[in-house]
Amino acid sequence: MTATTPSHPDATEHRLTELEIKASYADDLLDTLNQLVARQQEQIDLLLREVSRLRQRGEPEAAPAARDPRDELPPHY
Repeated sequence: MTATTPSHPDATEHRLTELEIKASYADDLLDTLNQLVARQQEQIDLLLREVSRLRQRGEPEAAPAARDPRDELPPHY
């Protein structure tokens, strides 16, 4: 037997199969997490629009209060 030939071809094949299975599960998990993040971002965007709408509506009888810049949304929102 040479140094490059595995001593147990069946063991190597089994290990390779196990790694392929794990990679497949990892790919599936990554896809699932990507979908979850996309749905959460849609919910965040919806909530930000709702908060903005509520801020614009405000209370009609309330006098405009001085705005604190720390309460404003950053420009990337």
